Amino acid sequence: MAMSSLERLRALAISQSLFPQTTLKAAIRRLGFVQADPIRSPARAQDLILRHRVRAYRVGDLDRNYASLDIEEDILYAYGFLPRVIWQLLHPRNIRGMSELEKKVFQTVRKFGVMHPRELQAHFGNARVINAWGGYSKATTRALEHLHYRGLLRVARRENGIRLYEEAPQRGEPMSSTDRLAKLIMAVAKILTPVPERTLHANIARFRHLGNTRAALNDLVKEGELRKETVDGINYLCASWSRAPDEAPRRARFLAPFDPLVWDRSRFEHLWGWRYRFEAYTPQAKRIRGYYAMPMLWCDSVIGWANARVEAGRVKVDVAFVEKRPRDSEFRRELEDEIGRLEVCLNLAP
Repeated sequence: MAMSSLERLRALAISQSLFPQTTLKAAIRRLGFVQADPIRSPARAQDLILRHRVRAYRVGDLDRNYASLDIEEDILYAYGFLPRVIWQLLHPRNIRGMSELEKKVFQTVRKFGVMHPRELQAHFGNARVINAWGGYSKATTRALEHLHYRGLLRVARRENGIRLYEEAPQRGEPMSSTDRLAKLIMAVAKILTPVPERTLHANIARFRHLGNTRAALNDLVKEGELRKETVDGINYLCASWSRAPDEAPRRARFLAPFDPLVWDRSRFEHLWGWRYRFEAYTPQAKRIRGYYAMPMLWCDSVIGWANARVEAGRVKVDVAFVEKRPRDSEFRRELEDEIGRLEVCLNLAP
């Protein structure tokens, strides 16, 4: 039986994002971006994203191998890890001049090399500023973050989740703004393919200092780099001409809230027919699905969600379903196997 348009979009989304497992370096290169998040429930988002795509992945492998992966931390459409070839397209950013503190911090890092934010506080004191969340941050830490955003510093490595900074390397021959913009649009489109046109427009707006993003996107469609398809009145853009497989793998997966397959909540609701929201910052009394509910993919359907925690050295998982729980033995085995795979990733399996 021929697939409906919606089924094809689902199949394409799954096949493009959940590709066969490969090496850590190759997986990041193919994904193009791995969103970072510090919440560990039961692990950080980057680890939960990579475990589905990297052979024998264990929690912390990204941090342990960071220096050898040819990647950087930066903001693409969110904050995370990306191949250096994409990172180079982000810089230079069009931003205003540095503050006096930023200039001093930059010169200090250039002089001493890799620095922990705590070391800078010894040089400059503990002055505090209001951060983007309304709380307080050390002024020197904010200066490091601003210099990182400017492309003057890079994250050298992490220690217990804390970013250590060093001077960023010199970039190669400058590329025209037009070429940079086109490549950045294609990078985001590939990560989120098939992506609603409205979503792509919203998330390339940060590149408007490079040119007219709407015109650049339209040019990519006209040139055939992006394919447009309308389903249920929603315009989708696809950065791949690959044919969607006829059948999704019969496998259960718990997906991180920031997994590329889940990331765009409007696409999620259209493709899978229910509304998913990240509730970690929602007051407990108002949560519907749980603090860190992970959408649960079974074959080509997201049939519910899972909340996982570690108790007595084992993973405990509570699952819930949008409609009825599948009754077949194959699903039961796969659910148990997915819990087992999560335990292995967390280094908890006996």
